[in-house]
Amino acid sequence: MGNYFQPQIETASRDEIISIQNEKIVKQVKHVYDHVAYYRNLMDEKGVKPEDIKSIDDIKKLPFLSKSDLRDAYPYGLLGTDLKNCVRIHSTSGTTGRRVVAFYTQADVDLWEECCARAIVAAGGNEDDVVQVAYGYGLFTGGAGLHGGSHKVGCLTLPMSSGNTERQIQFMMDLEATILCCTPSYAAYLGESLAEKGYKPSDNKLKAGIFGAEPWTEEMRREIEKSLGIKAFDIYGLTETSGPGVAFECEAQHGMHINEDHFYAEIIDPETGEVLPDGEKGELVFTALDKEAFPLLRYRTRDICVLSREKCSCGRTHVKMSKPMGRSDDMMIIRGVNVFPSQIETVLIKEGYTPNYLIEVDRVNNTDTLDINVELLTGQFSDKVSDIHAKEKSLEAAMRTMLGIGPKIHLVPPKSIARSEGKAVRVIDKRKLHD
Repeated sequence: MGNYFQPQIETASRDEIISIQNEKIVKQVKHVYDHVAYYRNLMDEKGVKPEDIKSIDDIKKLPFLSKSDLRDAYPYGLLGTDLKNCVRIHSTSGTTGRRVVAFYTQADVDLWEECCARAIVAAGGNEDDVVQVAYGYGLFTGGAGLHGGSHKVGCLTLPMSSGNTERQIQFMMDLEATILCCTPSYAAYLGESLAEKGYKPSDNKLKAGIFGAEPWTEEMRREIEKSLGIKAFDIYGLTETSGPGVAFECEAQHGMHINEDHFYAEIIDPETGEVLPDGEKGELVFTALDKEAFPLLRYRTRDICVLSREKCSCGRTHVKMSKPMGRSDDMMIIRGVNVFPSQIETVLIKEGYTPNYLIEVDRVNNTDTLDINVELLTGQFSDKVSDIHAKEKSLEAAMRTMLGIGPKIHLVPPKSIARSEGKAVRVIDKRKLHD
């Protein structure tokens, strides 16, 4: 049996969870209809009234919201309460168009921090722990969420924010941090940096890491676990639904439990919008059941995953989502083939390369090109051009097997690809410049 922050709800029976959801959805739909003109118009267009929603099963009658709705309604169009009740905003690091701004009342902040506290306790955290939060603070939700969750658990919290690796290592060692929270790519970089300074994994006091905000593979998890001497846990969330803590991994490390008392998940066919049964792969859709300031109903995340209700060894009863298997929007279509960066990462790690890579997609003479720059490890770097050429060819073959198309591989010197302290930039698609 696992450790729980709120055992009563985390191990509630399915009937209890459904009855909580039934009660909350009826109330939330009425709240949104009364207070959010933008969504009321969508409901009216679809001919749905709040009284049509009698239980969580009726949720499929409601219209979807997508990122474009959030942009159209920016900044206040989806606000569910008076601005005077709001205490904070967060915003996405949107790469296209307008940023998404999400609002929070104090109750929303408390709810979100409780979800993050559940994640910290699931990773083995308690009031004796020292939690090093190396997610970015500020508009990004990572820092604030885990910081608040750490306080709720009663851990000593190191509000490091991202970057300044020297200082991260100094505090990690001197204050004997036991739980590290950051992006997986930054965790891998910290592992590399510690090794370069001559530290062994057993020299630090870390026991667990809570890593999210970007996709990472099982192979990358094992690398990080080895380099830091920890157990690495995944956490999931979006600014639109609050931030990290919508779902989190338990000690089984096999899918993330969704906090179903606050967030209702559906999987849909991204083409038709039809709801798919559990176990089918599709796009994840979330409804915030009790958020006051930014209460999104049926928000399309663009993340592709699978839901599972199999009994979990940790004793939690909340549905689990798989690691996102890519996105219906950052999926690259190259020569008609669907390619996800996570597939490329899997091949690299399997073949003994670092997960530091940069994908460049372009169109030359009306044909898509795929170039992958991959960093060599210090030990792999050889002056013999023929060696490097042979390695590139063998990696190209492994990629072709995985992707179904052949990329051009460029092995580059160690540390030559820029490191990111936030979300790593993995793809440069130059085709968009020509279109």
